[in-house]
Amino acid sequence: RMPYAYCYRCPFNLKYPSCDVACADYLEDFFIGNVAPENTAAVIAEPIQGEGGFVTPPPEYFPKLQKICAKYEISLIIDEIQTGAGRTGKFLAIEHWGVEPDIITMAKSFAGGMPLSAVTGKASLMEAPHVGGLGGTYGGNPVSCKAALAVLEILFEDKLIETAQSLGETLLERFISLQKTHEIIGDVRGKGPMLGLELVKDRVTKEPAAEEAKKLVQLCYEKGLIILSCGNYGNVIRTLMPLVITKEELDTGLSILEESFQDLERQ
Repeated sequence: RMPYAYCYRCPFNLKYPSCDVACADYLEDFFIGNVAPENTAAVIAEPIQGEGGFVTPPPEYFPKLQKICAKYEISLIIDEIQTGAGRTGKFLAIEHWGVEPDIITMAKSFAGGMPLSAVTGKASLMEAPHVGGLGGTYGGNPVSCKAALAVLEILFEDKLIETAQSLGETLLERFISLQKTHEIIGDVRGKGPMLGLELVKDRVTKEPAAEEAKKLVQLCYEKGLIILSCGNYGNVIRTLMPLVITKEELDTGLSILEESFQDLERQ
């Protein structure tokens, strides 16, 4: 396990971009000091950390990671379970970095709520096992597969990925505005409508405001808005609304969130 590209709380105490994305180079150092590359089957990463706090790497991170993996002939596996199917304004979040992984995993919104996951990859890998070597007792459920096909059809025919991009622009503008008026918001990050607000007690020390995040979740809930927190410290408010949300619903939700921030500051 290696540190992620968490620029707001850099594990190497560096600053982007002067750091030259040292967190990616660390992978090569990791091979030297911990696990030999010839004993490494794959490197697995989320393009944007989900439960870890919607941490979003800089543009150079994944291209560097892929280059190191290719150098040592190690497969790069990207976990799109939470980020895939248009969540970030691209069908796959990794597209934002212009990287083609060896294997991609998907699930969750991929099948519109039905239980289904998928593993896709380059033919050289997927065709390597013997016939029937990939599968499981409950794999390929026909109802779930049909649901996933319908999701894909709607995503592209109804241009929901373009809708996600527009949603993301609206949210980012509103969140940056919130950050300017509420000192508790230390960082705004993400891609498309998959955005996170990291709450801190002090913007200089960046002390996590975990209790405040819990209170904000409750305040929103009392006003009719369900939000979730995440992150290693439980201090990140995340947004993952349906891509079919209406403008009125979005405006209502954002108004409740803003009111709740105001209420939180008065407590």
